[in-house]
Amino acid sequence: MGDRDEHGIEIEGGDGKGGNLKEPLLLQKSVSRVNTTSQLAIVGANVCPIESLDYEILENDLFKQDWRSRKKKEIYRYVVLKWTLALLIGLATGLVGFFNNLAVENIAGFKLLLTNNLMLKEKYYQAFAAYASCNVVLAVIAAALCAYIAPAAAGSGIPEVKAYLNGIDSYSILAPSTLFVKIFGSIFGVAGGFVVGKEGPMVHTGACIANLLGQGGSKKYGLTWRWLRFFKNDRDRRDLITCGAAAGVAAAFRAPVGGVLFALEEAASWWRSALLWRTFFTTAVVAVVLRSFIEFCRSGKCGLFGQGGLIMFDVNSAATTYTTPDLLAVIFLGIIGGVLGSLYNYFVDKVLRTYSIINERGPMFKVMLVIAISFLTSCCSYGLPWLMPCTPCPAHMEEECPTVGRSGNFKNFQCPPNQYNDLASLFFNTNDDAIRNLLISGVDKEFHISTLLLFFSAIYALGIITYGIAIPSGLFIPVILAGASYGRLVGTVLGPLSNLDTGLFALLGAASFLGGTMRMTVSMCVILLELTNNLLMLPLVMLELLISKTVADSFNKGVYDQIVKMKGLPYMEAHAEPYMRNLVASDVVSGPLITFSGVEKVANILNALKFTRHNGFPVIDEPPFSEAPELCGLVLRSHLLVLLKGKKFTKHRATTGSDIVRTFKAHDFAKAGLGRGLKLEDLNINDEEMEMYVDLHPITNTSPYTVVETMSLAKAAILFRELGLRHLLVVPKTPGRPPIVGILTRHDFMPEHILGLYPHFNPHK
Repeated sequence: MGDRDEHGIEIEGGDGKGGNLKEPLLLQKSVSRVNTTSQLAIVGANVCPIESLDYEILENDLFKQDWRSRKKKEIYRYVVLKWTLALLIGLATGLVGFFNNLAVENIAGFKLLLTNNLMLKEKYYQAFAAYASCNVVLAVIAAALCAYIAPAAAGSGIPEVKAYLNGIDSYSILAPSTLFVKIFGSIFGVAGGFVVGKEGPMVHTGACIANLLGQGGSKKYGLTWRWLRFFKNDRDRRDLITCGAAAGVAAAFRAPVGGVLFALEEAASWWRSALLWRTFFTTAVVAVVLRSFIEFCRSGKCGLFGQGGLIMFDVNSAATTYTTPDLLAVIFLGIIGGVLGSLYNYFVDKVLRTYSIINERGPMFKVMLVIAISFLTSCCSYGLPWLMPCTPCPAHMEEECPTVGRSGNFKNFQCPPNQYNDLASLFFNTNDDAIRNLLISGVDKEFHISTLLLFFSAIYALGIITYGIAIPSGLFIPVILAGASYGRLVGTVLGPLSNLDTGLFALLGAASFLGGTMRMTVSMCVILLELTNNLLMLPLVMLELLISKTVADSFNKGVYDQIVKMKGLPYMEAHAEPYMRNLVASDVVSGPLITFSGVEKVANILNALKFTRHNGFPVIDEPPFSEAPELCGLVLRSHLLVLLKGKKFTKHRATTGSDIVRTFKAHDFAKAGLGRGLKLEDLNINDEEMEMYVDLHPITNTSPYTVVETMSLAKAAILFRELGLRHLLVVPKTPGRPPIVGILTRHDFMPEHILGLYPHFNPHK
């Protein structure tokens, strides 16, 4: 189970459903503090146990020997392999991104063409039946994949990736089954007409691809090679998954620089210059792959794909000149975007909490909820354009009007010849094409104010109620659609007073909504500029994002931060809470833990592993192995299991470190990949062996991170996060006491635990 067990909680059975709580085996009974914060989180509407990832560099005898024995050739191979994996992540993510767009454009295109052909024959009821049926069938496929195969694939996946890179290991969020469902569920969900995007799921997809490639092989499937053993640790996997998340953004938006900045600003909790280079290389590979395939598709060999999907560049060709009144309009746009964005987050939070009650009743209820939302979306998409009047086609237009059989601004819908329905051009297109239509410049293609208002209201509401159902669903596209329609609405109203084109107002509206919901600035700015290929908009987009984020932050947190908290993921913030400065490290630990001697009896180790869920145990040397009790280091549960499996026991209490070093290799203690790791049930130890001893020194991390008990909790929290720790040992300040006071883990820094112990610090009371 999780690390917090070191402070006194055991959840029996380990099935993630909860259980009986037991007191720990503490050495000092005078300390009764118990951490009762949750070790469970909602992942895909399933309650799953949470563990922390361990990014600390272990320094025990086996790992030291491994590093000393590495030759220059092996070090060079490790460096080359890191870059090779970055290349493979970029290639695979680029291919998946292109495949997603190709599939969505063709499936959705077939559905829209079928509906359009029936409407041209004035078979309106049959057209709706065909349209709604296609949407429901696609929705059921996506929901069934999510509900029955990989519940963790529901939603955008960005909160889970963000939590993983913060050090939280949630069950199955990066599993191969999740990757499969994320790809195909996203295709069917987006093609099924839902107001969702494939951009958020692409971030999760890129992370899953990176995790799959960076597993270091799998013993279960016989895919373990010696040269892959270097990557059987959390540190290298974290770097690869960061590259995968950046590649996902690059593949979704064709924004390689934006992908790097997204990983830096939003996803990753740890960063360094070497990772920047590798991430940039990965996104560059994605950009090259996508550009190559798009050039190939322009020859007409990709079906209906070619004008929509990934191609959203050069939609703004208007001259960017603005005056002081224009700046005032931009500021107004940012303020309203911040307010509406924070309101969007508030409603998303309420809807997710409501859906969780429905989803926890079982997979069938998840599918039924998806069907209901799909039918509602179909009714809105098909029914609302009937409320709009027909508009005569503009004179002297190069583009065919009305457009038949392809994407465009002039959908015929129910209108007579030479007239079009402007709302249908937004609803009866893919989401990507609708964004192109909203962002496009030129006075000949303006939408009616009533059209923009109705479309904004529908997309705003549908985006809220759609997120949280059991399909892979991103928030970027609904937010951009709502923001662009709102921005174009303001631009249309202010048309006589402003020098800015309505298409530019649409872009600024999208920026204001993104800032108000996502709360990202630098990465969003670059992504929008890469999307539109309009560098002249840089100052206005920067201003828009800063204003909307500032306004929205005064109401609530960003949407991804809200979802992380809602799911129960123990996320470590970059800053410490103010009340932590009033506490010291010893105020939140529960006292000395279960400790082992440097040479420990096998029975004691087995009992500790059996009756606790601790993942780290302090090792204390005592006479005759030392002059006085002293802290030797920290030993991990996974390493103890491997050591006991090897059965290098002695009948007498003596150090046998040299024999153990000769018997085991460092990669024997590496983290398991796709195969199943060693469990307590795998050990077969008889009664005679239970009375024997085993030397723990060779596998003990002799230099764990420690803090003195009088260090402020705020300082300890920042140290814990910056170093990516799983265990932080608290040692006494004065001599003559036991050599360790306790262990701080991720759960001990959670507000629920601290404010439970010291409620008078609660700022909300």
